[in-house]
Amino acid sequence: MSSDRLMRIHSAEFKAMAERVLRVTELTSRLNVLPFEDEAGKARLFEQILGKPLPPRVTIYPPFYTDHGLHLELAERVFINQNCTFLDYAGIRLAERVMVGPKVTFITGGHPVDPEERRLYLTGAPIDVAENVWIGAGATILPGVTIGRDSVIAAGAVVADDVPPASLVTGGKATVNRSW
Repeated sequence: MSSDRLMRIHSAEFKAMAERVLRVTELTSRLNVLPFEDEAGKARLFEQILGKPLPPRVTIYPPFYTDHGLHLELAERVFINQNCTFLDYAGIRLAERVMVGPKVTFITGGHPVDPEERRLYLTGAPIDVAENVWIGAGATILPGVTIGRDSVIAAGAVVADDVPPASLVTGGKATVNRSW
């Protein structure tokens, strides 16, 4: 998995990433219109999206979205419900027995807050989800978050900070931290 990243927009690295995003968008659009029972077709497309076959006993219910795919690491017995998004530029790891509810979003990329730098760089930090974590419907996991083993993220929660093992995380109320 990648460590914290800073990528200059309009660089060769950014251009290569943008090309990968276009390719994966095409692959996921094909995946998301396959008949649900077409296991072989789904397996072939997931292998192209992730760069390797799905691990044993991984279940993913389409529609499924990712922007890169190659930085998404799924362990055995992961369950991902419908309409989830994995923006995996800086790396996402889901350990064994992680369960992800519908409409969950994982975001590893962002931009600097400073207005002068905002259009110049893409930032990123990996997301690491430990064993036996349950993530409720509509939760959002932000860059750099580590979620400890056996934790539960409630539906609709916005997770911006690390979560200790065996914790319940709730809440999604936005607050203004500063103005400029």
